[in-house]
Amino acid sequence: MEKEYNFKSINEYNDFNNHETLHPLVSIIDFSNAKERTGSKMDFELFCIFLKDVKCGDLKYGRHNYDYQEGTLVFISPGQTVEVENKVDFYQPKGHGLVFHPDLIRGTSLGKILSEYNFFSYHTSEALHLSSKERQLVLDLFAKIDTELRQSIDKHSKKLIASTIELLLNYCDRFYDRQFITRDTVNKGILENFEELLNGYFVSEKPYSVGLPSVAYCAEELHFSANYFGDLIKKETGKTAQDFIQEKIIDVAKNKIFETDKSVSEIAYELGFKYPQHFIRLFKKRVGTTPNEFRMLN
Repeated sequence: MEKEYNFKSINEYNDFNNHETLHPLVSIIDFSNAKERTGSKMDFELFCIFLKDVKCGDLKYGRHNYDYQEGTLVFISPGQTVEVENKVDFYQPKGHGLVFHPDLIRGTSLGKILSEYNFFSYHTSEALHLSSKERQLVLDLFAKIDTELRQSIDKHSKKLIASTIELLLNYCDRFYDRQFITRDTVNKGILENFEELLNGYFVSEKPYSVGLPSVAYCAEELHFSANYFGDLIKKETGKTAQDFIQEKIIDVAKNKIFETDKSVSEIAYELGFKYPQHFIRLFKKRVGTTPNEFRMLN
């Protein structure tokens, strides 16, 4: 039977990995010190950044699976559940990790901006793949935090540790930008699929049954988390995914206004708007005229 764990504290996770607790709110883990283990289900109430150095089974996050590659960073935030599947035999974990409790960053500059790092809510299948130089930089920052943890705790400890974590996350932000760019061919395929999804949406019954297509809906249909999908579209096009959707709505609306005698209300409902005035407001904002004015001008 698959084992289940719920890690609420740093000490609990340190015990699980055969690791000494140097600070009650943060830890740097060397997984080679952990005992051999099999597949398990783990609930976290901690922030985790894992740098895996060995294939240790198929990781499942929600409904998505990710086949680990060496040198991959995975981000986990409180409330998330991770499952290591298809690993019946015992294996020796390897790699390193940074684990910290939300209380560590309360009142710090990092605590105020942590929500801006969208990768904590990416699917595990959207993990960060590192070059050898990037991997070494991450390990160096892990080492800086570990060194600080081995000092006597004083009034500067929290600030220094939090600022180093913030520096690490800023580098990870840069690395994700690089990953979006270097996967250009893959990204173009995603854009084509996004366009095709929207085209199919507006010739189906979904505007009536679902309403307007949301970023979350499109991301799920294309098998991405909403945040990763939104970031990818923004990096690739310079537009937000919401802008992309609204441009498609306006494009379809223009054709309907120009080619049919349907009323503005009928067109609004066909597009998925609950209220025609919302359609009129969006159209005027995007086009500069109301739908009826556009019809008369054309």
